[in-house]
Amino acid sequence: MRKFAIILMLMLTASIAKAKVQPLAKNVKDRIATTANAMIPANMQIGKIAVDSATVDDSSRHIVIGMNENFGYIPFDKATLANFEAKTKAALGAQYKGYRLELLIDKRPATDFLHSTRFDYTANNHKDDWFIFPLDDTRHPTKGLDGKIIAMWQSHGWYFEQKANRWQWQRARIFQTVEDLYTQSFVMPFLMPMLENAGAYVMSPRERDINTVEIIVDNDGSAAANYTETNADNAWTEGGIGFKHDCTSYEGFDNPFKHGTFRKIETTKSEKTAKATWSATIPQAGKYAVYVSYATLPNSANDATYTIHSAEGDRAFRVNQTMGGSTWIYLGHFYFDRGEQTIVELTNHSQHKNAVITADAVKIGGGMGNIARCANDEALANVRSSESDKPAEVVKLRVKSENTVSGYPRFTEAARYWLQWAGIPDSIYSPSNGTNDYTDDYRCRGLWVNYLAGGSKTLPHQQGLNIPVDLSFAFHSDAGTTMDNTTIGTLGIYCTAGDTYANGTDRFNSHKLTDYVLTNITNDVRTQFDSSWTRRGMWDKSYFEARVPEVPAMLLELLSHQNLADMRYGLDPSFRFTVSRAIYKGIAEFFADVEGRNDYQIQPLPVNSFAIAQTAERSFKLSWKPTVDEQCSRAEAKSYIVFERIGDSGFRQIATTDGTEYAVEINDNLIHSYQIVARNDGGNSFPSETLALAVAPNSKGTVAIVNGFTRISAPDSFDSGEIAGFRPEYDNGVPYINDINYIGAMFEFRRELPWISDDSCGFGSSRADKETEVIAGNTFDFAYIHGESILAAGYSFVSSSLEAVENGDFDLSKYPTADLILGKQKTTVIGRGEKPDRFAIFSGKLQQAVTAFCNAGGNIFVSGAYVASDVWDNKKSTDEKKKFAQDVLGYKWVVGQAAVKGNAHLVPTYFDSFGKLSCNFAQQYNDRIYAVESPDALQPANTDNACTLLRYDENNISAGIAADLGTHKTCVIGFPFETITDSNAKNQLMCQILKFFNK
Repeated sequence: MRKFAIILMLMLTASIAKAKVQPLAKNVKDRIATTANAMIPANMQIGKIAVDSATVDDSSRHIVIGMNENFGYIPFDKATLANFEAKTKAALGAQYKGYRLELLIDKRPATDFLHSTRFDYTANNHKDDWFIFPLDDTRHPTKGLDGKIIAMWQSHGWYFEQKANRWQWQRARIFQTVEDLYTQSFVMPFLMPMLENAGAYVMSPRERDINTVEIIVDNDGSAAANYTETNADNAWTEGGIGFKHDCTSYEGFDNPFKHGTFRKIETTKSEKTAKATWSATIPQAGKYAVYVSYATLPNSANDATYTIHSAEGDRAFRVNQTMGGSTWIYLGHFYFDRGEQTIVELTNHSQHKNAVITADAVKIGGGMGNIARCANDEALANVRSSESDKPAEVVKLRVKSENTVSGYPRFTEAARYWLQWAGIPDSIYSPSNGTNDYTDDYRCRGLWVNYLAGGSKTLPHQQGLNIPVDLSFAFHSDAGTTMDNTTIGTLGIYCTAGDTYANGTDRFNSHKLTDYVLTNITNDVRTQFDSSWTRRGMWDKSYFEARVPEVPAMLLELLSHQNLADMRYGLDPSFRFTVSRAIYKGIAEFFADVEGRNDYQIQPLPVNSFAIAQTAERSFKLSWKPTVDEQCSRAEAKSYIVFERIGDSGFRQIATTDGTEYAVEINDNLIHSYQIVARNDGGNSFPSETLALAVAPNSKGTVAIVNGFTRISAPDSFDSGEIAGFRPEYDNGVPYINDINYIGAMFEFRRELPWISDDSCGFGSSRADKETEVIAGNTFDFAYIHGESILAAGYSFVSSSLEAVENGDFDLSKYPTADLILGKQKTTVIGRGEKPDRFAIFSGKLQQAVTAFCNAGGNIFVSGAYVASDVWDNKKSTDEKKKFAQDVLGYKWVVGQAAVKGNAHLVPTYFDSFGKLSCNFAQQYNDRIYAVESPDALQPANTDNACTLLRYDENNISAGIAADLGTHKTCVIGFPFETITDSNAKNQLMCQILKFFNK
């Protein structure tokens, strides 16, 4: 009886306690939800915010409001949260005045969503456990990302689809690209170098080099290459199983790192060292990635010193061989001259006794895919990343299949194949056991991160390569279309399932990372490109690439590659630079936050107003200005590195300076080229444009080259409602350095056509004839090309940026002749046109400078594809600009798109300095010089003092003029001089122009 009474009392007590906590009325919840939805910032599409739960405990005067996960997509600071709390209390009404309010978002305390909230984070101390340590003081920014190890990849890649029995892309060919290549155009030329310039070591599960040339140098022998050893007190001996490249292709789960052997040697502290040397014959001068491989043994040294010998000078790296064995380890891209040479050298010097250094193969360049695939009798159905935990349907195949390689450059291939080539276990790169390469590809990336980190402090209880990875980042573009001019925008995905990572770090740090990156992207894009750029939110969802890595991880869906409005920005290299810098800034801010550092800095922007002025016969002054980053107060330049290239070799560092000037003395008749890199404690900037100078033997005078070709841009586009798209035949834009994402021209312009399949993707469908090619763009190095021809004509030259002339920092009047490079410079609309147009030729300041120069007797040569059409066939041009072109330069417009074959010839003139000459210029895409889709036709403004100089072969329309305007002479041609493909023709044309000017 007593027991029953106790149970009854407990039941009554529980009932009374339960009765204390009551749900709030629906109308109160609705008011709170309305308040929350009103707080959504403009251009933020995060879905409807709702109140999941709302309870009140009158006895404790405590109210708990549970908001749905969408509310957490809003970027929070303390002021935002306090504002919402105040408005929520107001919505509760007077009856709850004085009650304590507790806010939850997706069942977590709302304060977890503040930037200022700290979560458990276990930082890797890389100073005690460095992986790749460059022995170069300029590569270690003390307030940047020095030593951080970041695993990063760019979406998908060319892969073998078993069910279709073919190699194919994982996404559709649309808007002149495909996601598998498109995201590479951010990650490879911009984002990875930015992170590396900040001191990070970036690892990728895809090939880093776009060269199709690949040279393997190995102790087991290799063609066109040579491995040698020298012994000292200790000798090299066989170490065990290692790499050997003895197959043209690798089938099944074949591992090239199991085919051969490696070498080993005991370490020494003596300066008398043994060496391993890898030499090779480089077929063509240029930049190549260099990878090394070695074995990790129980007594491996953590300070193996590799030296790369290149045309840029020697670069040494201390490599920790206790981690990263039996795979390719990237050391960087280096410029090599053509011919046979020593590439890599390794010694057995170490600070440790009784340790071992190992040596295996060296890989130079990117190469072509060599993993062969075929269809099996059965395959697994493709499963989305967000549903990767679901079982896949088994599909019976009725195909006859043979092993085939992709036939594509390795950098285009999916991660799954690179990882096999890199010796990663098949359990990592093929969790489907060879039955589905599609799911293997997105799964292998996260598994690879954990394999890298396995055995390290990051992931101590898993087998792997012992590399303490700090962060994982997956760069994707999303799907989705709009029928109007609306952008889809940016989405970030992270995953908190499991609460903590293996080393105790709270997984909610990934939310913090995602918030920092998204905030920087949307702020910078809205400021520089489109104020209505959409921030779509931050999903805490179980996507494989966000869930599996045992480090803070983010999956970025930057924009929709299927939406024209997004891609009008997305194909712009300037946009790619801005987005990549925003991601880098977000990552830097994240690390500073979780490590409690407030002194972090961001690497500077490239310098501007670069110029080279002659101060004496062989003395010159380099000058420049720092560029202020309007979006970041932590990016001020503190010092500068000066790089010099002699002839056509590589750039070598020659000086560092705190000032913005540097003097050089030239004692030869070679072309000397220069770049400036800005520095601070956050890292190094991208290099400036390249300017050059030369002193001719028995010089006839000095020519001032002005680089007025600053444009990098998306292809020309149009939108007339029912039809819209890109017009590559008119103007395919200008890549930065080169383009690795262009697949071919868009051919389907009807907006109404829907996507049916990746082979029939409707609106935006594009050709595939260029998707294995690298397309040349604006290298910002054309002063060298013009200078070659000027030097060949017997003249010296200096050069200047456009800004330096416009700002008066370069005095044209000191030189009798100017050569103005205009390339494909023209007025360029940015996206939907909200922000001001860029890259118009002949700014007001440039007109003033050129007019003053010419009025003082200066002669000028001008070349460019839009020198006339951007003045006359441009609604935004001015009468002042037309008058300048006619009166000062002596020409007027005839027609744009004047030729399609790229052939022109000199015609007889009453100026006897000119003779017969044929000039072929690039109109087809290639990897050497940018193509000119739309050369201009122009004619003399006044036939009394000017005449046609060149005509296009195909139609005899005037392609250029020569004029003697009394005070000065001019020559203007409607295609860029630097695109003339034959060097003899270039030299002859320049020689005749300079002869005309100086007669």
